[in-house]
Amino acid sequence: MTEGRSPGAIGGAGRPSGLNRLTDALREDVVSGFLLIAGAVVALVWANSPWAGAYESIRTFSFGPEPLHLHLSVEAWAADGLLAIFFFVVGNELKQEFVHGELRNPRRAMLPIIAALCGMVVPATIYALINLGNPDALGGWGIPMATDIAFAVAILAVVGRYLPPALRTFLLTLAIVDDLGAIVVIAVFYTDHLAFLPLLGAIALLAVFGYLQRGRGLAAALDRSPVPNWVVYIPLAVTAWALMHASGVHATIAGVAMGMLMRTVALPGEETDPSHRAEHVIRPWSSGVVLPFFAMMSAGVAFTGLDAIFSDTAALGVIVGLVCGKLLGIFGGSWITTKVTSAELNPSLRWVDIFGMSLLAGIGFTVSLLVTELSFPEHPEMMEDAKAGVLVASLVATVLAALVLGVRSAHYRRHGYDTAEAGAGAAGS
Repeated sequence: MTEGRSPGAIGGAGRPSGLNRLTDALREDVVSGFLLIAGAVVALVWANSPWAGAYESIRTFSFGPEPLHLHLSVEAWAADGLLAIFFFVVGNELKQEFVHGELRNPRRAMLPIIAALCGMVVPATIYALINLGNPDALGGWGIPMATDIAFAVAILAVVGRYLPPALRTFLLTLAIVDDLGAIVVIAVFYTDHLAFLPLLGAIALLAVFGYLQRGRGLAAALDRSPVPNWVVYIPLAVTAWALMHASGVHATIAGVAMGMLMRTVALPGEETDPSHRAEHVIRPWSSGVVLPFFAMMSAGVAFTGLDAIFSDTAALGVIVGLVCGKLLGIFGGSWITTKVTSAELNPSLRWVDIFGMSLLAGIGFTVSLLVTELSFPEHPEMMEDAKAGVLVASLVATVLAALVLGVRSAHYRRHGYDTAEAGAGAAGS
């Protein structure tokens, strides 16, 4: 991490202005969203084209050191490795919100957390009810539990330019909580063997990472050292990620943890804090490389026809769980929580905004596809149908959410709100 420079300086004054403009554009959610969607479209078209064999050959090509349990396919490197960078950016942003932003207020922070829990339980319950008569499919109850944060935030950025920033914070918090919850479900119910020694090693290195962020003692000496901070931080982060992966826990949790451990307060002599410096440097890579490549490697599902999908109770459970279950769990859970607890909705938001965001939370991708693979190792046809169900549900959720949030965004625009002003009190109707 670059030391002692403001976010504006980190961009590099000596670089060509064109490169500066490119990196600035890649920091925008809308640009990131379009790149992510483009990657997914390319993957879907490629996987259902005459050249699908070449796509599968690239995606399944494996490399990496076997003794370190890192001989992974290109798809796995994208989902487990590169995506950890994106989760670091998200965790870092959430840390800023918890310390300085919307989530400082416990009554407001409580609402998306409870909504996330309800948005996990209800879809899983719906899936289980639909598959009660199909024991082979019942094991996929965890598939519709997690919102894909990368796609959901991207779609929100594309269709909701004028929506209050508090809605994005709500979605980020919710998606992180239910992703972490789904990872716990994977570790407990879908992992045959959890390696505790690598897990303890990963936790120890995360503790070292957190200590170095405090800026005292050894950390202060590191800051004063002529050796750049990244020489220490990058090997530390990579090792923590590798140990987390070897433990059997989804490795992206290491990225979230490091993001949440970032220091968000500048010390004397610092122009800005490490959290904002890291975000300024890493976000363009996350938006311009990580997310589009991840989408290209993960979205390529070959469709065999809608009849096969809707006749398979596993796929049907996934679709109903994601589209209806997420809506009922998140929107219903949020509304009930405000009635029976001290939790409150941000005053810049209206319940119709939460309704649209709840539909958007029905986009399942990374973790949903991972759980699908873990659920049906002995039933490949059911696995493919369930994966197709994830994509169908995500498409339906995207269209419905875009309709609702697009109307709301237009409403805020007509009333003179923009993304900078909305959080200060956009009232809505």
